[in-house]
Amino acid sequence: MNKLWLILAALTLSACATKQYPQAPAVTDEEAVSLNCTALQQEIAKTHGIQQEIKQTSSFDYRTVMGFMGDLGIGNGIARRTASEKAKSRLSELEALRDVKCAASRG
Repeated sequence: MNKLWLILAALTLSACATKQYPQAPAVTDEEAVSLNCTALQQEIAKTHGIQQEIKQTSSFDYRTVMGFMGDLGIGNGIARRTASEKAKSRLSELEALRDVKCAASRG
C-alpha cells in the first residue's frame, strides 16, 4: 500500500512539473491600427524578450526531470514548441507591420 501512495505522489508531482512558458499573443486588429513606429519597435523588443524567456525556461532543472518521469518530457516539449511558435508568429506580424507603416520614415 505504501508503494501505491509513493507512486501516486510521484505522478502527482510530475503532473505539476510542466514548465510554464511565457505566451506571446497574436497581434490584434486594434494593435495593427494603433501602433506607431516607436510602439512597434517596443513590441518587437518585448517579443525578443519573450523568446529569451522561453529559452531560459527550457534550461535543465528539476521540472525537466519531473516532467520526463511523468510523460517522458512530452508535455514540456509541446509547451515550449507552442510558446516558441506564438512568439515567432507575433514577431513576424510586428515586423511586417513595421515594414509597411515605417517604410517612409526609414528611407
